[in-house]
Amino acid sequence: MPTLHLSGAMPSGARPSVPAQASTGVAELLRGPLRQGTVLLSAPTALYVSVPTPSGPEVVGVLTSDAARLPLGLVLFRPSNGHPLVSAPSGAPAQVGGGRLVVGDLTVSAAAWWDPRPKLPTARPALLPEGVRELRSALYGEGVPHSAFVLPGLAGGPSGPLAALRGAVRRADLDAALRTATRLVGEGPGLTPVGDDVLAGTTAGLVLLGHPAAERFGSGVTGLAAGRTTELSRALLRHAAAGRVTGEYAAVLRAMVGDGPLVPAIRALLASGATSGRALALGLCTAIDLVERTSRPR
Repeated sequence: MPTLHLSGAMPSGARPSVPAQASTGVAELLRGPLRQGTVLLSAPTALYVSVPTPSGPEVVGVLTSDAARLPLGLVLFRPSNGHPLVSAPSGAPAQVGGGRLVVGDLTVSAAAWWDPRPKLPTARPALLPEGVRELRSALYGEGVPHSAFVLPGLAGGPSGPLAALRGAVRRADLDAALRTATRLVGEGPGLTPVGDDVLAGTTAGLVLLGHPAAERFGSGVTGLAAGRTTELSRALLRHAAAGRVTGEYAAVLRAMVGDGPLVPAIRALLASGATSGRALALGLCTAIDLVERTSRPR
């Protein structure tokens, strides 16, 4: 990856910065003027900072190499060590800009860039049928009906939101799929509720697979997310609407067009996060089905 050489000398008394690979999804914030922000969370594998901007708050993350590679992150060249990345409580001051993120005594600089939007061969790529089968089998289980699939934090059964989503897909009804978003946004515990992860996977899949209504679907989901879910999750849904995804999700999609090994990519995606990987994979399967059923010639 190309190295970004930052101009300007380090201020007198400043601590040396820790280099990281930065997502181009947050390049504008990182390269822009210095902005004051606040810490959302500091954990052993991640630090998240909220940054006010004229268009609304944005989130930038610092991630260890063994964390899920989120599209808003600066990825360090080392794994976690069991301790928070910096001793800073939620609400602590932070600074972002000039190629750096600063929280307390931690300064992280963008030493290289990575693109969270996977490069696919065409605007509407054709997926390998065996790849689609492999993903579905790994997600749902061999011989297990899709109706038996559940995710922690979401109501199951025939009246649950996943059943409604499956019904919309069976009917090839994109509008009905979008209406299920009202039952998924913000559903589940944590900084990225599992319902949001399903929607992020679906939205990004529709965008990257070239569905003609992808922009409308993404706008609907991000509009619903305002005030209904966490700040980090809202940011990730906005990235999904632009086709920017986790490194694990991108690897699966690239493998499904013949670029890279598929089985290890699927395993890495399903293992990422407590529930996020499986929810993102479900969203990708949903997007594939919607593309096949709603945009094919009749």
